[in-house]
Amino acid sequence: MAFTSSTACCKPSLLPPPRASLRGSAARAQALLCTPSTSAFHGLRVPASTAPAPRRRAAASTGIVCGKVTKGSVPPNFTLNDQNGRAVSLSKFKGKPVVLYFYPADETPGCTKQACAFRDSYEKFKKAGAEVIGISGDDAASHKAFAQKYRLPFTLLSDEGNRIRKEWGVPSDLFGTLPGRQTYVLDKKGVVQYIYNNQFQPEKHIGETLKILQGL
Repeated sequence: MAFTSSTACCKPSLLPPPRASLRGSAARAQALLCTPSTSAFHGLRVPASTAPAPRRRAAASTGIVCGKVTKGSVPPNFTLNDQNGRAVSLSKFKGKPVVLYFYPADETPGCTKQACAFRDSYEKFKKAGAEVIGISGDDAASHKAFAQKYRLPFTLLSDEGNRIRKEWGVPSDLFGTLPGRQTYVLDKKGVVQYIYNNQFQPEKHIGETLKILQGL
């Protein structure tokens, strides 16, 4: 085959050592015998001196977007259905502080502990003038059953398809397989003053959140 014969000449063991007496054009001809003249894939002639350099891979961190809603920013308004099927807009709560927390799902152990911790401290949140809002991808019926079972006195919003979660840039956990658990505290003007990621400690941040509210 032409491919075998053209590549075999580049094996040093098959070429006689160059003679010291070779000079000028003869030496150049000897060197040309070991220069690949064809592509192994397309059969196109590619001069060795013009072969393209291998491309460097981009850094792994490029293209990864997270934390779209950050401290000091004003999140975009949205409208979602609550546990009673009523449309609720974030702008409705402007003029008072808001504690908005994203959680993975109703009835899971961590989410139940978190919801009950907010419930048990709800009077303190009310005293601070704040509204508490929970958001997950569950539908309104699931939220209603969850709220009734644990006597949750605050709003639960249904983000089916996780559209708002993605817009806010809430990070996922366990290599992207588990929706993240993240809490945001907004002041009266709707500016984010505090962000807390609490995937594995769903109750720990309640007291700290109250301190932030009392300082607004």
